[in-house]
Amino acid sequence: MLKVGLTGGIGCGKSTAVQRFRELGVPVIEADLIAREVVAVGQPALQEIAGLFGTQALQADGALNRAWLRQTVFSDPVRLQQLESILHPRIRADILTKIAACSDSAYVIVDVPLLFEKGYTQLFDRILVIDCLPDQQKLRVRQRDGSDDSVIMSIMQSQIEREARLQQAHDIISNTASITDFYEKIDDLNIKYIKLSEA
Repeated sequence: MLKVGLTGGIGCGKSTAVQRFRELGVPVIEADLIAREVVAVGQPALQEIAGLFGTQALQADGALNRAWLRQTVFSDPVRLQQLESILHPRIRADILTKIAACSDSAYVIVDVPLLFEKGYTQLFDRILVIDCLPDQQKLRVRQRDGSDDSVIMSIMQSQIEREARLQQAHDIISNTASITDFYEKIDDLNIKYIKLSEA
């Protein structure tokens, strides 16, 4: 079974690509969903976070106080590193478990927004990057989230540079034209991946 890591900059169309692959019957594993699951109430990671950051990391109902935690780690690289050392080994282990459960399929897509930044490349046979122009990224995120340009720029700057991302990709889908064009490219890649898995 071919293991494909999917990534791309914010606003490039990863979610739309994931949705299309699902429509084609491809199993998709989403790192963001796993990241939420590992910090659910009752999970060991949540207790570790509370032990490290104090009770202000939790809401009154015992759930993770995401807004407070994001604010705390965003401005402090050391705290961010501590948080990631709790989360990423668990996320990685869960991804591997979920990949193993898809072994009947020709290939599996694993959507990892920070694939390069957090060192997930070794898990995959191929890396697929969804790409668009920086101006398109800003426009799409602004329309989707209502975020202002300074927030969007800070998120873009926290991600690997576009050129570096493209250089490390095995496959690139450019999402700069119509949705029909985007879907056609994904459909073609689906056929390519099925053939590769049979090779």
